[in-house]
Amino acid sequence: MSMIFFACVVRVRDGLPLSASTDFYHTQDFLEWRRRLKSLALRLAQYPGRGSAEGRDFSIHFSSFGDVACMAICSCQCPATMAFCFLETLWWEFTASYDTTCIGLASRPYAFLEFDNIIQKVKWHFNYVSSSQMESSLEKIQEELKLQPPVVLTLEDTDVANGVMNGHAPMHLEPAPNFRMEPVTALGILSLILNIMCAALNLIRGVHLAEHSLQVAHEEIGNVLAFLVPFVACIFQDPGNWFCWLDQTS
Repeated sequence: MSMIFFACVVRVRDGLPLSASTDFYHTQDFLEWRRRLKSLALRLAQYPGRGSAEGRDFSIHFSSFGDVACMAICSCQCPATMAFCFLETLWWEFTASYDTTCIGLASRPYAFLEFDNIIQKVKWHFNYVSSSQMESSLEKIQEELKLQPPVVLTLEDTDVANGVMNGHAPMHLEPAPNFRMEPVTALGILSLILNIMCAALNLIRGVHLAEHSLQVAHEEIGNVLAFLVPFVACIFQDPGNWFCWLDQTS
């Protein structure tokens, strides 16, 4: 009988899912626990080490160390010792396959989706291999749980209501102020017109001089630049007036 239904590996600091097992369960209750697991993953930094949240039919177990945590949705008949033994085995497999640099640089969900194959193998092993074959590993975990019991969470700790996580104050979003540039003054309009006229004159002179320079000598290229540079300077001399004028005319 299968007792471990779903498992995933997440990054502790932001809850980013790195890999997960293929989901074959689509009942409403199971999807609800998937949602609870996702919300809990976002707050794993608050619960270092091991922890559990139990319900009527399912339970969530997680085990984190460093910046990697493994989480699982199990049947309520699944012993906590077996669940944490499974999670520890999964943690060692993942950290042996990927270094901390790759994990830290991951920017998209399920960046290590190929690890699903290993998750399925480990999950199958714990679901169908007899406990006697894992006796030494289970005894080790049992001793650790006696020395340091896992954190016990309530269902409310894993719940999300109206998009706000339990225990977190909702954020009040205010509309951004609508800024508008000041209208251009008469002096600004005059400055803008003079800049356009100067730019046009410099452009005309530069073009004519360029035609002449190409016919006479290459040394005249400096004279061409002497008019073209002021033309560009005039364009960018007072950009504020340009933008204000455009804002008014739009």
